[in-house]
Parts: sequence; C-alpha cells; structure tokens
Amino acid sequence: MAHSHDHGSHGHGSPGHAHSHGAGHVHGSTDKKRVLIAACLTAGFMVAEALGGLLTGSLALLADAGHMLADSIALGLAWYAFHLAGRPATVRLTYGFGRVKTLVAYTNGIAIFAIALWIIYEAWGRLLTPAPVLGGPMLVVAIAGLLVNIGSFFVLHGGDRDNLNMRGAILHVLGDLLGSAAAIVAALVILATGWTPIDPILSVLVSLLILSTAWSLMREAAHVLLEGVPASLDRDLIAKDLEGTVKGVREVHHMHVWSLDGSANMATLHACLNDGVDAHTAVSAIKKRLAAEHGISHATVEPEFGHCADDEHDHDHDHAHGTTPHHGHYH
Repeated sequence: MAHSHDHGSHGHGSPGHAHSHGAGHVHGSTDKKRVLIAACLTAGFMVAEALGGLLTGSLALLADAGHMLADSIALGLAWYAFHLAGRPATVRLTYGFGRVKTLVAYTNGIAIFAIALWIIYEAWGRLLTPAPVLGGPMLVVAIAGLLVNIGSFFVLHGGDRDNLNMRGAILHVLGDLLGSAAAIVAALVILATGWTPIDPILSVLVSLLILSTAWSLMREAAHVLLEGVPASLDRDLIAKDLEGTVKGVREVHHMHVWSLDGSANMATLHACLNDGVDAHTAVSAIKKRLAAEHGISHATVEPEFGHCADDEHDHDHDHAHGTTPHHGHYH
C-alpha cells in the first residue's frame, strides 16, 4: 500500500481558508466594537435603573437592573472573547482562541438562567406579600431604560448573527429590552388601577421568555463545544458527494465535520484513491469542493491507496474514538 499524508492538505494556504479567515477578521473587528458600545450603554444605565428600582419599590425595575448588571459583565466578556479571537495561534493552542467566543456564549446562557430563576423567586415573594410601588417615577425610569436598550439592540443587530458570541450578546440586550417594556406596562397599570401584583407577574413572564431563548443558545453552544456536525451540513452526504464528483476518489471514510466557533467549519477525512491517481491533485480537488460547495474552509485530507492504514489498528482506533470498525462506513 502506498500510503501518504499530504502536508498541503491541512488547508492553511488554501484559497477557501484564506478567504474565510479574512471575512471572519472583518466581522470580528466590527462585532468587537458593537459589543463594546452596547456594554458601555448597558453599564451606564444599569446604575440609574437599580437606584430607580430601590426608590420606587419596583421589582420589575430591579429585575431589569439585575439583567443589565449581568449583561454588562456578559457583554464585557463577549468583547474580551472577540479580542482574544484576534490573537494568533500558539504552540499550545494551535487553533488559536476562536473557541473562547463559544465558551462565553455557553457561560452567558447559564448566567441568564440564574438571573431568570432569581427573578421568579423574588416575584413569588412579592405575590405573597405585596409591596407599595411608585408608578410615576417607575414609568420614567422604565421608558429611559427602554430607549437605552433599543439603542444597544440596534448596535448589535447589525453584527454577524451567525456568530454564537454575538447572538449571546444580542440575547442579553433583548432580555433587557423586554424587561423595560414589562416595567412600562406594569407602571401604567399601577398608575391606572393601583394593582401592584402586575409588577411581579410581568417580571415572571419576561423571565420565562428569556429562559427559552437562553436554553436554545446553550444547546447550540454545547453542540459546538462537543464538536458536533453543524446543523447546516450532513457528513454522510458530503462524503458521498466527494465520491461522486471528485475524479479518482473511490471512497471517503473516517470523516469528521465540526465547527470551531459556530461559523468556521472544518473537516478531516481519509480519501481512498484509484491506482495511478495523483494524490496532490485529488487532495486539492477535494479541498476546493469542500470550500465551494459545503462551506468547509479548513480541511485535512489523508490520501490512501489500497487498504486504510487504520485497518491494522482498528482496536486502538475504535477505543480512542468510541466507534465500531468502519468497513467502508464513515466515522
């Protein structure tokens, strides 16, 4: 068996890889600025809203201020994640710091969960023992908060919404926006009827809405961290596509497809080639096909002739990867 590993197959210098990296760098630079602006707006108003909540006795305002406090920290972490992602790879971190953004997105989801549960707990106490609420001042603070949150939302909304870190930041601000809207409604009801239970009730409704979106964000971030196949891709169909369209490729196996940060897709695979096929030409064609048709910007391709080298080490390989012997199937 003539077995070789083409060093050119790593994809560092491939056109697809270079283009993706450049586009990602532009997105990252603008997203970083957008997140910083939103963090400053959120942190600046958070203090005013917390004071307003204490003075008026409004749980809705305090809940929104709690959201804004956590969101200021979360947006700061999101900004730092973008900052780290711009650093070059190191000997120890050969993929660089891109996945920090996904870690922050997952952490943000957990933080949102904790805040929402705290608000629900506080609201239950308020329903059992209603407290007086100053509707007028509460309305003024809530309207000001809504305007600030709308500004932050539009700043972030223009960013790259395929990026999990940016989506996490948008989710935080959206939670603040809903919280401010709920506080306005609660203030109007209290001014019109004097019925204060509306304050904790609306706080709970907003928290439940935020919990559902936080769960979706955490699930997607966890999928990336577990190196699952991106939702937009089908590994087995991609392998069959390569076998059917790339000249000289007899079989594709040991294929893994994952995403580094929710936007940059990567793959590794073994390509079993027909006798007489030039390995470099086949590998280049596979990489171009992956980049052009499937959005996989970084691929490591191992060309093979005859039997797969891993056939001799099936036991060790399967133990390491938790798979069954492939016999032509995709791992």
